[in-house]
Amino acid sequence: MNVRPKKSLSEGEVQAGLKLVVTEGLATEAMTTLIGGAFLVAMALLLGANNLQIGLLAALPTFTNIFQLLSIWLVQRYNNRRVISVTGSLLARLPLVVIGCLSFFASGSIQVLIFFLFFYYLFASIAGLSWNAWMKDLVPGNRLGAYFSRRSSYMQTLNVVLSLCLAFLIDYMKDHYPAYELATYSVMFITAGVIGIGGAFILVRVPEPESLLARENIFLLFKRPLQDANFRKLLMFNSAWVFALNIAIPFFTVYMLKHLGLSMTYVIGLTVVSQLCSILTIRMWGRFSDRYSNKTILAIAAPVYILCIIGWCFVGIYSKFLANMILLVLIHIFTGVATAGINLSLTNIGLKLAPNEHAIVYLSTKNIITAVFSSVAPLIGGILADYFADRSLVINAAWAGPKLNKVFHLVSLHDMNFLFLIGAGLAFFSLEFLLRVKEVGEVEKDIVVRIMRSSIKNNLKENFLIGNLISWHDQLWGLFKKKSH
Repeated sequence: MNVRPKKSLSEGEVQAGLKLVVTEGLATEAMTTLIGGAFLVAMALLLGANNLQIGLLAALPTFTNIFQLLSIWLVQRYNNRRVISVTGSLLARLPLVVIGCLSFFASGSIQVLIFFLFFYYLFASIAGLSWNAWMKDLVPGNRLGAYFSRRSSYMQTLNVVLSLCLAFLIDYMKDHYPAYELATYSVMFITAGVIGIGGAFILVRVPEPESLLARENIFLLFKRPLQDANFRKLLMFNSAWVFALNIAIPFFTVYMLKHLGLSMTYVIGLTVVSQLCSILTIRMWGRFSDRYSNKTILAIAAPVYILCIIGWCFVGIYSKFLANMILLVLIHIFTGVATAGINLSLTNIGLKLAPNEHAIVYLSTKNIITAVFSSVAPLIGGILADYFADRSLVINAAWAGPKLNKVFHLVSLHDMNFLFLIGAGLAFFSLEFLLRVKEVGEVEKDIVVRIMRSSIKNNLKENFLIGNLISWHDQLWGLFKKKSH
């Protein structure tokens, strides 16, 4: 097979390549579902991980992005993004098989898990940067939003089905064969590695259009995006945003498993609710991002996500299981809606603001700088979780009368609830950086909100609730500015 880039690709080659990328995406999604998210956290807790180690596991995927300079050097030297992506993917997925085998045939430990996952994320980050630059040239620019939203919807559908099956399997093993619970996770890791290696062999068949990267000093190349004022503003927002979110997000699953005592089926079931909402709305976000701008979508979806983080502060205030589950379901519904728009827009705006001839440099700069903030945040979160473990803040409202004496819990912050509130506050202030970013084709947020309200009204008949959610940030921020002046 000829794996050299071509100067030009026919329409047939492009279409065939795009189909293969979807198939490879499904393989990658199956792999990441088997070894990621709640399953990885549950396995880590089973191995005795503390809060700091949970934070370290959350930091690894982004921390390893600082090694993407190596990806730029490889592209400069060999000018073959396909080979770099496929080789990096293979090297990344082999450690998963090793983790599974060591945990299955020997006594597993959290240290072994962290050690080999480091190499998994390291090679995956090198492969991922090359893959992003490759896809930028392969996918037509006017179809970026529609294509990746469709691909993401397929991947999320697979995630939903596979996650539910795995959750039932793990809970069954835990209830009936607890001695084999760790062995179940080991088999999942081995299966993930095999599927991932298969996905790499699919990826090698995708054609690559030729693209030349200037043979300049790597560190001089690294300075170019930082000298781009508009791209620098995007970096400021993205860094502040991921820092705020990663203080809180890694501990959502820990909170449900340890503090609420939910089974894996409930945890994954809530995740599925979020995924389904993402699947149902991601194509809508894709259409609006192509028609208007990614920045506008971010300005709408990000405040909704912040409200969801604040909602976590109220989970567990009351001991009633039903009340907590209703709140968790609502949080996961709107988290799914918002996440679909945020992830799609952050990916696309980075691709859009990066010049074609320096795309890989711009993207790697974005990944490396945000990696610093997003990897430090969960470590700080782990330290803060330990600090707040024996501290609490309770605000009650008491009603006393001749026939009724009742205490209403308004706020009850303890342990990880403090992390959620801190993360939400920092995320709220990070949105101020988004206002400074300029994007071609940008449409005023208010116009898009009106259009989206109309669309939601026609399709979901729930325009009142969602329509007010997507505009709350402007109202709150206006009040804050008014008081500060």
